[in-house]
Amino acid sequence: MEYIIDINADVGEGLGNEAELMPYLSSCNIACGGHAGDLETMTTVVQLAKTHKVKVGAHPSFPDKKSFGRETISMTAADLFSSLKHQIRDLQHVLYTENVQLHHIKPHGALYNLAAKDKKTAKVIIEVIKGISLPIKLYAPPKSIIADLAKKDKIEIMFEAFADRNYNEDLSLVSRKQSDAIIKNKTEVLDHIIRMIKTQKVKTISEVEVEIKASTFCVHGDTKNACEILKYLYQKLPEHQIVIR
Repeated sequence: MEYIIDINADVGEGLGNEAELMPYLSSCNIACGGHAGDLETMTTVVQLAKTHKVKVGAHPSFPDKKSFGRETISMTAADLFSSLKHQIRDLQHVLYTENVQLHHIKPHGALYNLAAKDKKTAKVIIEVIKGISLPIKLYAPPKSIIADLAKKDKIEIMFEAFADRNYNEDLSLVSRKQSDAIIKNKTEVLDHIIRMIKTQKVKTISEVEVEIKASTFCVHGDTKNACEILKYLYQKLPEHQIVIR
């Protein structure tokens, strides 16, 4: 049996490693000014994605460069809507110039985690997506509030799992404040992703297996050995009848 998956990474976040990552990705999430990125970095990354035929998504965040979008910011729904709309419009301007289509939206960091469990935040993101004229996919965690709301509004969802992160039993990610939050060993990442794809289960930090269904898998671009991990997955996954597309 052949499995077809998407491999994505968060890019345009100031590390400058996109040229190394792109050959091994099928989609990417470009920071658009909230936690990182500006028009110059967006342009550079969009051009690389275009060259490597990698699908482009917007990676909006709480407007919080100081904490890299990893802290929850208290905002009114109107202010959050305005910020996200502005971030995505900036990327759309670059995409229009480069003749590339926006494929998806994937919220970043604290915004992603909050929208998974907070209806008010999730609704704001859904309204932003509904305001985009072309059909846009949403990358979202399985069994999340934002995914449930998106379904009701007939927004196409790609359920996302994290190839390089450990999970708690409630499918939340192990906090980055803990030493075992990130999986850095490439063979462990491979085993982690193969289990999720073939058994639709993830082995949590407590060794309990929990059901998870996903079609796109993220390797964080800011993980120190992200390129090594991605190259290894690119080489090894086909040996397990898993195709990246």
